[in-house]
Amino acid sequence: MSKRDELIAKYAADLKDKCGVNADMDLLTKVAIGCGPSIYNADSSTVSGSDESELATVKNNFLIKKLGLNDSADLDKGITIVMDKYGQSNRNKYRVVVYYLLTKHFKKESVY
Repeated sequence: MSKRDELIAKYAADLKDKCGVNADMDLLTKVAIGCGPSIYNADSSTVSGSDESELATVKNNFLIKKLGLNDSADLDKGITIVMDKYGQSNRNKYRVVVYYLLTKHFKKESVY
């Protein structure tokens, strides 16, 4: 089992345990591949739900550039909904899980 496969299994467990979501493994794998080498770095593999600049990066680089959404208040609302679903008190929010939930929330699975 490769390192990426181990991480994807960990993300699927996180989705199930912390979010109550049964992951679409095909989509989860594509999101993980789309994140590239950042999933192997301890700092870049997680998202800080309380850091405004981090959330702005998620909004600009993922929602607008990757998913092709238009900048609006709906994007901020979507990020808040996903962060609440993942659990604000949950310290480690994996970037792949956050991106997966955002992709599902905005129904942009077709991008992958």
